Amino acid sequence: MAEKSPHTLRIPAWGWLLILLLVGLAAGAGLRRAVEARAPRALSTATATASPAPTATSTATPTPTPSPTPTGGAATPTAAARPLTFPPGLTVLALQEGAYSQLFAYAPGRLPLTRLTADAADHLAPALSPDGRTLAYALHRQGRWSLALLSLADGTTTTLPNADGAYVGAPSWSPDGLWLAYERYAENNLDIFIRDRAGRQQPIRLTAGPAADDAPAWAPQGRLIAFVSTREGAPQIFLADLDKVGAARFRRLSRPEDGPCRHPAWSPDGRYLAWSQTRGGVPLLMVWDAAHPDRPPRALGEGWWPQWGADGTLGAVVRLPHGDALTAYALSRRQALPLLPLPGAVRGFTIGKATVRLAFSPAIAQITPTPAWTPATHPIGPDQRLGTVPLKGVEAPYSKLSDAADEAFAALRALLAQKAGWDVLGTLENAFVPLTAPLPPGLGQDWLYTGRAFALPTTPLQAGWMVVVREDLLPYTYWRVFVRAAKQDGSLGQPLHAPPWDFNARFDGDITAFEQGGAYAAAVPPGYWVDVTALAQALGWERLPALPDWRHDLPGARFNEFALRQGLTWQEAMAQLYPQEAILTPTPHPTPDIPILTPTPTPEG
Repeated sequence: MAEKSPHTLRIPAWGWLLILLLVGLAAGAGLRRAVEARAPRALSTATATASPAPTATSTATPTPTPSPTPTGGAATPTAAARPLTFPPGLTVLALQEGAYSQLFAYAPGRLPLTRLTADAADHLAPALSPDGRTLAYALHRQGRWSLALLSLADGTTTTLPNADGAYVGAPSWSPDGLWLAYERYAENNLDIFIRDRAGRQQPIRLTAGPAADDAPAWAPQGRLIAFVSTREGAPQIFLADLDKVGAARFRRLSRPEDGPCRHPAWSPDGRYLAWSQTRGGVPLLMVWDAAHPDRPPRALGEGWWPQWGADGTLGAVVRLPHGDALTAYALSRRQALPLLPLPGAVRGFTIGKATVRLAFSPAIAQITPTPAWTPATHPIGPDQRLGTVPLKGVEAPYSKLSDAADEAFAALRALLAQKAGWDVLGTLENAFVPLTAPLPPGLGQDWLYTGRAFALPTTPLQAGWMVVVREDLLPYTYWRVFVRAAKQDGSLGQPLHAPPWDFNARFDGDITAFEQGGAYAAAVPPGYWVDVTALAQALGWERLPALPDWRHDLPGARFNEFALRQGLTWQEAMAQLYPQEAILTPTPHPTPDIPILTPTPTPEG
């Protein structure tokens, strides 16, 4: 036996146990950080202008919602603070479901997500009245827009007159519940109007001019209306004082250097105004304190579409790569509630009092939507692999898709043609790409090879028939695609509310735009548009993240590509078409492909 070196380190048994314990703790911390990275981020550092949290208006502690399983973590509250939950009361959401947006109700701890509508119409931007008895929302039925009022006590619906059927939306109640401020598309522009809820008087126009004004939010005190305006360039938050006239009536609250803004919302006591502001592509919740109007707004955390609860917490939508979820923030603790995934894209939501017993149809509540398409595969050969199927009437370099995706593509093509009035998917930049046709660098494992993806042509973007909105879901950049409706009379689509991303700005001589891969467009394009991304996601098609070099290489942006992943990895999808030896080619630049976070669970009571 060889003699042991006198310098060999001898570790006793308790030493090995200590090492294993430390390694386990380090691995657990790494896993926890990876999970928390998927949750909405609350900003941990208070600014010098931070204000105290609003006084809670209710002392009752709502029952924490037991499901769905949280997808991320948040800071642990102190022993003196009650656990953060979603704001109590009644929440009504407009969710994209197939071809239409439907209304759903939810009350934490009392009412699971419950369907209120199931008809062939779009129901958007719901708003609960101050007394909690009436729901106002935008209704698009049979090519005409109107504002609708739903009585929660008996379920009856009244539509307010809208003579020309042009777009009206985003209603906001006056504190006495007798008036509605809303946005209307008039004279090729969005403006703010006010009308009585009874519909007996002519609407009053609050804003006019070449700028787009939208998303009104009526303050609880009654004499102030916050709204979004492009009168100084990119969309910003302005305040209209109804006691003033002319230019003195309007005042900007947000800071343009922080990015474009959307969705202002007042706290129940009127002290705070929250909105969503996109900074560097990331949507942040900003809070302005009316008690200290000269202080700049402060960032609270990530999120879209803020809504206040009666207890002073702030509910918000978190946009995920392939769906949406709800979260909540507590102003005093910089704390975010773990995600509550939703079964469809949010097209508006509201939180209000639950003062009446909600009347809803059990038959409607129990409806399960019929799938928009049914797969019909025909495995071939002894190994039972799938073949590719020609796409009839579609122009593309290789006009076919996997047998697993052709029905889904046909359903989406028909839906987009119905919604936009033209064959959006009749011409493609790419559909199926065989292994013998290499894609540009960085796309060696792109989903186009699987036959489960397609890429829209880029020519409509240059011709003004397509726009792209940037959405950063860190660490990746995603895109939301809109196409222009063939008819511009309000029968198809709705106006845009967010500035598109201008890829061509990097060639205008601006070094910042060059380094950022473009810039926000100087104005929101007029007209009526259709959200391709929302409709594609409703039918199971997922957008893909941009490649790391997209700022300097436009094909790497992948803004026009959608994939029918259905929970498969790229290797699993390829194995449906090819033998294993055909797909083992080394790829020096793998394509970013994040894990799927499917928002199938719904909030339960």
